[in-house]
Amino acid sequence: MIEDANIKEWFYKNKHQKRNSIAKILKVEYAHTKLKTGDEIYLTKYGLPFLENLKPENFWTDKRWFNENSIKLRGTSTIFRIKTKEIKGISKDVVLRWNRMGQDIPGEEEDHPNVEFNSPFEEVSLVMDLKKEIIEAGDCLKNIVIQIPLAIYVPIKPVELWQMGRKEYKMKGKIQSHREVQIDMYRSYAVIYEWIPGIDAVQAFQAGVLSKKKMEDLTLDAEKKIETKGFEVIDRKPHHVIVQFTEKGNLVQTDKNKIEYGLIDFELLKKTDKKKKEIKKAKRLDYHKRQRDRFVIDVPKKFHPHLSHANILGVEYVFGRVESTKGRLWVVGKDPYLFDYFLPERWEKTGKTKISMFSESYYTISKDEIHLVWEVSKVGLRPDMDPFKEDEKKILEHGFNSPFEEVSLAVELGSQDIATIYPRAIYMTGDKMEVSSEIFDNSRYKNHKKYIASDRMPILKKNRYYIIVWGYWNGPDEKIAYQDGNYYEGVNVLTAYRRSVISEKEYLNLLHVTKEKLFKIGIEDLNLRGDHLLISFDSGGKLITDDQGTPEIRICNFEFLKKNK
Repeated sequence: MIEDANIKEWFYKNKHQKRNSIAKILKVEYAHTKLKTGDEIYLTKYGLPFLENLKPENFWTDKRWFNENSIKLRGTSTIFRIKTKEIKGISKDVVLRWNRMGQDIPGEEEDHPNVEFNSPFEEVSLVMDLKKEIIEAGDCLKNIVIQIPLAIYVPIKPVELWQMGRKEYKMKGKIQSHREVQIDMYRSYAVIYEWIPGIDAVQAFQAGVLSKKKMEDLTLDAEKKIETKGFEVIDRKPHHVIVQFTEKGNLVQTDKNKIEYGLIDFELLKKTDKKKKEIKKAKRLDYHKRQRDRFVIDVPKKFHPHLSHANILGVEYVFGRVESTKGRLWVVGKDPYLFDYFLPERWEKTGKTKISMFSESYYTISKDEIHLVWEVSKVGLRPDMDPFKEDEKKILEHGFNSPFEEVSLAVELGSQDIATIYPRAIYMTGDKMEVSSEIFDNSRYKNHKKYIASDRMPILKKNRYYIIVWGYWNGPDEKIAYQDGNYYEGVNVLTAYRRSVISEKEYLNLLHVTKEKLFKIGIEDLNLRGDHLLISFDSGGKLITDDQGTPEIRICNFEFLKKNK
């Protein structure tokens, strides 16, 4: 969802220009524009009003202007204070710092071997989070001002790694961790901040305005206060603390006689481990509540410009393109906030465990610590069945269900009080596939032809892989949204029989009961097996049963479910 109305308004006014877009990177939304020169600017909500001022020709690439209106600031990085040209009566004092991602940290490597310079997008995201925390803290942190990030500037001209001091292995790590935006190893990145008037604490000490103890106290105060909000800076220095003066030459203070100061330099800003755990816990809780309510919330009147609402085979989806892979994503439900949880960069590269001998099905824990199962759909493949056996012939004639049919059947069964695992999303990869005509089944592509997505492309394309993302079964959504713990354990019925948890009679009865339930609502599983069904045990190891004492059954395979007309 758009978090800032001004960015949304800017996009709608300028969306006819292909070089303009909205980019959401590490939870920060930017007004992204490509200039005619090929340079790129990512503007935060604070920088958007100064778009014209922040175009490079108005403060940076005009060398005469730059030489007359810039000052190189002290520090180990390349950093300048620059006055922009006046545009429509407005000029802006800014700080431009060339980002040092991929470089060694001077003097810090031995003491902090795992510390790295933030990428520009990491830096801005962290600063925005810190600024939000400071604002929400109110009076107790009233005397702290966080420098405002305006934009990220990316010149088109490539630069050799050695010229920037970058290490290739470090840059590869950054590239892998930024799936929402393509980091270019050979391009420079600059973060542009608003200038905070004043002098740093060291200069104030040298001028006799601050005592040495007061200078040290202010630095420690800054360190302690941001730590209370869950942040830390490895190299916090008095140079990073800015004090200001009144017209009479006195230090600016709050109404509680505390010195007001600004904080700058966030190249090494990090969240504390405690803060990271708190965020993940809160995010999981929010996720489970949204999953519980995904079908009952009102569809927002205005989606994010890159998302849209869709209804396919009776199922509500939030649809959007995946910029990192050029794929497409349909997230089950009406809630656009769930979309980001299922971007492939959140789950595709996390450690996975194969959970089926017969399909590409994997269990994983996403980067948001969400337990998921993802499965490569077999749509378009011809089932490996014998055409001369009556039951297998029926399967051949029906073929594998499409991912949209599988999700539709799961949702329909749930609405009929037949329990299933939860479908979460359908992801179409950007990678193309080639399938031999001998094993190709064209039927689903024909009968899905009428379904067109909002990007005017058919939802089912022959040359793409489709992945269905399911919730890993560990309890009902309603239960986990209320209490994230005391999980259930799901065991497929065939495994339960092999472990002697249930008898042969109980095994066959569960298959029979399932078949009868499906028959009553006009659905048949053409290949019903024990591993298509789950039974559950609570956290104490007790089997979950219905009112009659029969184990509760949950369907977990939808490949060959067929509606009988």
